[in-house]
Amino acid sequence: MTTVEITRFRVLPARADALLAARPEMLRDFQTDRAGFLGARLVRLTADEWLDIVFWGSSEDFAESRRRGADRPGIQAFFSLIDEVVSVEEGTTTEPVGA
Repeated sequence: MTTVEITRFRVLPARADALLAARPEMLRDFQTDRAGFLGARLVRLTADEWLDIVFWGSSEDFAESRRRGADRPGIQAFFSLIDEVVSVEEGTTTEPVGA
């Protein structure tokens, strides 16, 4: 099974384009610098609310990434555009990622 991080957050609509522009660099930082990072999907729910679904190899990988926070420039640029974190949850998949 794969660990899943589900983060719901708000971004002012005027900053949505900047958020999307910052996303690729954030993902590159995660791919090159976060053990167990398997991928992510960003979902826009409303004009100002988003859902980030991140897949991790293990709960420990997710915990270590949270501990490190925005310690890379691409991650910091993306996180700085978030106005409010609504919730963060952790779960596990019931089927392989990509199925």
